[in-house]
Amino acid sequence: MTGQETVTIKGTVDSVTYRNDDNGFGVVVLDYQGDPLNVVGELGNVEEGEDLELTGVFVRHPKFGDQFRADVCVRSLPAEASAIQRYLAGGVVKGIGPVMAKKLVACFGDKTLEIMENSSDRLTEVEGITPAKASSFAEEFKKVMGFRTLLMFFTKARIPALYGIRAWKKYAENALELIERNPYILCSVSIELPFLKAEEIAREKGVPDDSSFRLSAGIKYILEENADAGHTCLPKDRLLQLASKLLSVGEDVISSEIEKQVEEENLYIYLKKDRPFVMLREYFVAEDYIAGRLGIMNSLSYDTGINYDEVIDIAEEENGIEYAEKQREAINTALSKGFMVLTGGPGTGKTTTLNAIISLFTQQGLKTLICAPTGRAAKRVSDLTGREAKTIHRLLGVKAGGEIAGFEHNENNLLDCDVVIVDEMSMVDSLLFEALLRALPIDCKLIMVGDSDQLPSVGAGNVLHDIIESKTVPVIRLTEIFRQALESAIVTNAHLIVRGEMPELDNSKDFFFLQRLEFEPAAELTVDLCLERLPKAYGLDPISDIQVLSPTRKGPLGTVELNKRLQEALNPPSRQKSEIKTFLYTFRTGDKVMQTKNDYEIEWKKESEKGAGIFNGDIGIITRLNRLLGEIEINFDGRVAIYNIEMLENVELAYAATVHKSQGSEFDAVILPILGGYDKLYFRNLLYTAVTRAKKLLVIVGSKNRLKFMVENNRRMNRYTCLKQMLTEQAYGSFEDEAEK
Repeated sequence: MTGQETVTIKGTVDSVTYRNDDNGFGVVVLDYQGDPLNVVGELGNVEEGEDLELTGVFVRHPKFGDQFRADVCVRSLPAEASAIQRYLAGGVVKGIGPVMAKKLVACFGDKTLEIMENSSDRLTEVEGITPAKASSFAEEFKKVMGFRTLLMFFTKARIPALYGIRAWKKYAENALELIERNPYILCSVSIELPFLKAEEIAREKGVPDDSSFRLSAGIKYILEENADAGHTCLPKDRLLQLASKLLSVGEDVISSEIEKQVEEENLYIYLKKDRPFVMLREYFVAEDYIAGRLGIMNSLSYDTGINYDEVIDIAEEENGIEYAEKQREAINTALSKGFMVLTGGPGTGKTTTLNAIISLFTQQGLKTLICAPTGRAAKRVSDLTGREAKTIHRLLGVKAGGEIAGFEHNENNLLDCDVVIVDEMSMVDSLLFEALLRALPIDCKLIMVGDSDQLPSVGAGNVLHDIIESKTVPVIRLTEIFRQALESAIVTNAHLIVRGEMPELDNSKDFFFLQRLEFEPAAELTVDLCLERLPKAYGLDPISDIQVLSPTRKGPLGTVELNKRLQEALNPPSRQKSEIKTFLYTFRTGDKVMQTKNDYEIEWKKESEKGAGIFNGDIGIITRLNRLLGEIEINFDGRVAIYNIEMLENVELAYAATVHKSQGSEFDAVILPILGGYDKLYFRNLLYTAVTRAKKLLVIVGSKNRLKFMVENNRRMNRYTCLKQMLTEQAYGSFEDEAEK
């Protein structure tokens, strides 16, 4: 009895095999037409003895046989005495176990639950139940009924039980009343129901179009959507247009609501060149704090005026290195001022310069901490410097729990250090940089290292770019390409691209261009390169050594379609591999996957170490998959985390990844298909970022004309932020970028 036809069945819960109270996922054995049937799905906190009406499909599991995958679960309290006794004996009501359940049912029979709900004073008729116990049982049963009613509300609205559980955790027995009055509270932090889903509930409840609840939620939704695209603010006139269109009300109504939210300090307005920009509270606080804190650090990190040329000469002799003029300037600035940005493209000696700075700080007895935004970036800088480097999250110590993720280290628990070096600064977003600055001692030296020509951070903000453009922090820009780096066509072509010149496409030893002018041949070649040609020619592992990058998610050469093709080639289905299907992908054991959203509460283990937090862009391998329990084990470079099905909404296949998601990572070989696509996504610094992800080998598949278009399209990744202006206003001095003199 299997198939994909949606049907509705009824039965009684015989036993609960598995239940996750955090997201509502469960596995139960249902007494269905006299036979046991395994049921999986978001069933809520179902108990033995409950009657269920389930809508879903019958499926066949290779190991566990016939199952029913439920999409909708409508629950009824047990009506018969025997079922009621099993229900209460399971511990659903605190204080009632098998013995007390038997006594209650013996006394009240089929009316037991009705009496508990409506005539709790009668419970004292049962031997051993005092008035105080009766009151306690009634109160606990009221909570159980409230939770059930809330989950039923979500079921009828066809909203996953996860959101109902989150709402109950936040508002408890007041949840339903508050939701009935204002459905948009479900969009709040820690519940995070999508705004458009809350709109459906609001329509059913008759919430007026001009309700302040609706207007404020819609405005916040637009700002959050744009924050996901990298903007920390929006021009007020642009926000008025977008909100008016989304909410179907006049711009004057929207403007009034914005003013109200500003008065309540839920939103902030910042004037940038006399144009008002609207900001969510967290981004205003972050950028304002960054500007103020960098200004203070700059004033305290006064230049000692000491010339360290002799020290640098000794370092040159000891290390057998001759530093270039700009490298010497960078080392001198780091030692004399201890507050600067070091930037430059590939092959310009950033790592050599950084190693000298770290070594000399250590010789001075300064405790130096090195960090980077991602695990891969931290590992890379650790390998290059030979010193321990941590992710910024790990350095600060993720503190899970609460509505908003926090860190162990902050202004009340500062990091123990004299110097902090941040590598891959272009990847650091506004909120993360704010958190780092809050944890630094006020007199701490700060060296920020990054390539300003790369794409900005995945998270909202354009921190490195804004700091450099503000001219309020010393910036040393390395431009000379060293002889050894010149031997790599990847390096030389990257510099040609950033200057707006076409790369050399003569298929040198590490940079190849293979022309394909149609999507299907280009996709087939991409898969063949990954599966056969590069592994055979260079001994590369298709999973760990090769990464396919694409400018876009959509289209025949976007990551979604390429991932499906690559998965079929590199990790095809088999009877030995368990699978779980989601809306977009089928995940199976052995798949290469990526986390797409910061999750500070996912717990992980790494040998004897334990921690929390898996972050946007982290890549891992599915090492175990239990379809019956809905559990997936993913290994992220040694950190092993357990996911449930609901959490997979923030996971995607990673055989192919967008260029944005690859920031901070390097791969032995990169395959880059470039053909067709949305013009606004095909621009120069995206191409530059993609090329510089390749460590040993780069293969571009596609069209020379499209490649030329990208080189010439220098629109960059423009973002709305206020940090540059804030830095200028709060600056304690001005520094002109030497490269611009």
